Amino acid sequence: MRNSVLSDFLDAAEDGLRVTTGKAAEVAAEVVKRWQVPQSAGPAEAERLPVCEWVAPALAANPRALAQSFAKLERGLRWSRRASADPADAQFWHGHANAMILGPGGLEDRRDVWLGVTVMAPGTLYTDHSHPPAEVYLPLSAGEWWNAEMAWTDPGAQGFIYNPPGILHAMRAGAAPFLALWFLPT
Repeated sequence: MRNSVLSDFLDAAEDGLRVTTGKAAEVAAEVVKRWQVPQSAGPAEAERLPVCEWVAPALAANPRALAQSFAKLERGLRWSRRASADPADAQFWHGHANAMILGPGGLEDRRDVWLGVTVMAPGTLYTDHSHPPAEVYLPLSAGEWWNAEMAWTDPGAQGFIYNPPGILHAMRAGAAPFLALWFLPT
């Protein structure tokens, strides 16, 4: 049911999630378990925003299989701004985009798991937000994360970030573009 590009990406994402520990590993295991059963293809056609031009530079320094498999998938995604983005905040409005890979409107239209990606131009702050499910991020480039239980930190391209359910959290790009995958069991 899945095309080979998505299937290869999910295999690489499963391998990438093996770096997780503790509660993050529990979330990762649940996410992987849920995506083992393919769902119907999503309805959306690919769409890019100008900020997506930062994807290739963000991936350029990352030789990991996960980054390379994401590069093959990226142009088929439907990129959009965060629903609450305000055009008056020009840096955020023009400096970020999200795309759903698995989940509502994604390559697989699912309600049981969300697997998405965020890209941000250098110097962009993704504002504080929260949501009920726990979340695991896998960075594909440099970037920093904050939540109400930790200071700003960059886990590196081989690390991960875990956000407990409902916690206030944010992320930001420094001098380089930011690119990260996010995983939520819903």
